[in-house]
Amino acid sequence: MISDNVNSILRVIISNFQTPVVIILLVLMVATVIVAGTFVYEFFIEHRKLKADIPKLIETINMAEPEELKQLILQNKLLPRQKKALEELIGETEMDESTLETYAAQLLFEEEEHYQKYLRWPQMISKLGPMFGLLGTLVPLGPGLMALGQGNTEMLSQSLLIAFDTTSAGVVIAAVAIVIAQIRKQWYRRYSQALESLMEVILTKMKSDTRSGGAEC
Repeated sequence: MISDNVNSILRVIISNFQTPVVIILLVLMVATVIVAGTFVYEFFIEHRKLKADIPKLIETINMAEPEELKQLILQNKLLPRQKKALEELIGETEMDESTLETYAAQLLFEEEEHYQKYLRWPQMISKLGPMFGLLGTLVPLGPGLMALGQGNTEMLSQSLLIAFDTTSAGVVIAAVAIVIAQIRKQWYRRYSQALESLMEVILTKMKSDTRSGGAEC
């Protein structure tokens, strides 16, 4: 008797999850559309314009004079954020070598953190989509099975339809979010690697110029 009462309470609680689960799936679908929109915008506004030849730029930096570095970076087809980070590094002429390396590492960390923010949303959506899709599948099955036992095929079909819709929504949400997250990962890995390589060659250039300047004195 007690067991039946507990099961009844649990069944009532779980059955009340159906509406919140559907609402959350709708919110996730809207969030996926927004993420997809920002992804398309990022491709056309930022990624498509990244046409810098990094090996050639590194070679040019090695042959350039210290006062030419900033102008060289500005004229190249790097991303605006990459140009800004490199400008800040080049502008710090008063720091010693160890401090300059620490500053460069901090600039690189800030860039990676900036891009991680754009990865968190699709990664989170790709995990939540299947979870709530599964919940949306299981929750209406309880009333559906009860309806089947009572011979109520109309209620059974409605429950199965809800289960099908929520499962499909969860899978589509996760698929879109995973694709966006993976492509963005490749982009950001490329951005970070390019920025790190340029920072290393600029640091080497600045150190050698500082040492040669000190030797002349």
